[in-house]
Amino acid sequence: MSIALRLSGVRKRYGKNVALDGLDLEVPEGSVFGFVGPNGAGKTTTFGIVSGAVRADAGTIDVLGEGPFDPSKHAGRVAVLPQDCELNPFSSARQLLRFFARLQGLSKRDAHSDAERVLDLVQLRDRGDARVRELSHGMKRRLAVAQAFLGDPRLVLLDEPTGGLDPHLVVEMREVLRQQAAKRTVVVSTHILGDIESTCDHVAFLEAGRCVKSAPMAELTRAHAVVRIRLAEPLELSDVAALLEGRDPAIDGLLLSYALHADENAAQVQPELLAALTRAGARILEVKLGETLERAYMQLRGG
Repeated sequence: MSIALRLSGVRKRYGKNVALDGLDLEVPEGSVFGFVGPNGAGKTTTFGIVSGAVRADAGTIDVLGEGPFDPSKHAGRVAVLPQDCELNPFSSARQLLRFFARLQGLSKRDAHSDAERVLDLVQLRDRGDARVRELSHGMKRRLAVAQAFLGDPRLVLLDEPTGGLDPHLVVEMREVLRQQAAKRTVVVSTHILGDIESTCDHVAFLEAGRCVKSAPMAELTRAHAVVRIRLAEPLELSDVAALLEGRDPAIDGLLLSYALHADENAAQVQPELLAALTRAGARILEVKLGETLERAYMQLRGG
């Protein structure tokens, strides 16, 4: 497995405040990798160090197999969306993107065409000639995300990419990020666990400047071991307990969950089980493999 980003023993202190306390982390190439953690966990500082905006006090950083960030090596190959991104209010969206594209090393002609591509990517082509100050907060955020995908960066760092977006745009942004995974490595930091669960295939939990857990999403959510079923109406556990004997079934409101046996293949056993549950009176709306990322996170924190 190729590694797009590796941090070993990285430390950073701001006065008496320890932001990173020996952070060890590996981000697989081609993944959509999520950072999860409370405020002050070190997520934004990590982005700053990786992108060269912040100098680490100690440790080693390897970006794309070429050591720490170096503008001469990584220009056009690493892109960043900062958490609090301020855009020139007097430029149009189109002008701004062309400017950033030129900074990424694109020719004038390619900068013009690529600006149109990323405007389409975030559904802002119809607002391309509007000045930034005329855009809503959500539009500005989409524009900021768009600039991170100009050119052909191999590593993209996105800090709170869906902050301030309307719900339907959050869903569409998740799809944008999933599409980009086929072309590059994307690292996402957000407080919204639903975004991480719906978008990322790897997750790292950060606490007090350290990585306390890093693993594929399927491993963290136990996608191989747990089935969750959302019901249309309440169901008594006693109605299905016999069907699910030995599978540790539980019902919480309209959520029925049970375990798969270690040697079972979900695709093979689920059709028969679901049919039996339906005959027993279960009105099934949705079936998912694994626990929620929220549950995995709270279990890790002891909550």
